[in-house]
Amino acid sequence: MRVILAEDSVLLRAGLARLLTDEGHEVVAEVGDAPALLAAVAADQPDVVVADVRMPPNHRDEGLRAAVEIRDRWPAVGVLVLSQYVERRYAVELLTTRSDGVGYLLKDRVAEVGEFLDALDRVAAGRAAFDPEVVRQLLTRTSHTDPLRRLTAREAEVLDRMAQGHTNAGIAAHLHVSQSAVEKHVNAIFDKLDLSRTTGYSRRILAVLHYLGS
Repeated sequence: MRVILAEDSVLLRAGLARLLTDEGHEVVAEVGDAPALLAAVAADQPDVVVADVRMPPNHRDEGLRAAVEIRDRWPAVGVLVLSQYVERRYAVELLTTRSDGVGYLLKDRVAEVGEFLDALDRVAAGRAAFDPEVVRQLLTRTSHTDPLRRLTAREAEVLDRMAQGHTNAGIAAHLHVSQSAVEKHVNAIFDKLDLSRTTGYSRRILAVLHYLGS
């Protein structure tokens, strides 16, 4: 796949570029700030952008802002954002903009090469890829909401993996159950969260974010 890297740490950016090149991907551009990222995508739309949440000049949410703009202007471009910490507001904002072809990983996860590459593949394929720790913290912080408390333990496990971007088949493999059992759990989750009448893949993500707020 064709990838643009946006990361102000030269060492991390070079390491990611080397990793992706070794895996047979094409690194179209390497940039260190949000304006350069937007210019690079405008000049040559890649399959996926990998961007840090916090970038120069203020190191706040410049990378996230650029990611949201990319999803708006070039919807076919997948976006995988990296963050040093779980920042709930950023995760919610990224997901509620569009739920297809997006991902949010902690930077520590990049060291797990297989997981990073799997997340990149999922985002490029138009699916979601969210760090398990991000999902756990989002769910923990919403334990007070009645709809989520209505889920069984198994449904909560299925929801956790749905939010990470796994398909029903992938969830079945992780939990060592049949795919039909997973489908039943997914439908139950949609019912309990009042999402049954929502159409499209987005309800898999809405199942996590529907009651989060900002």
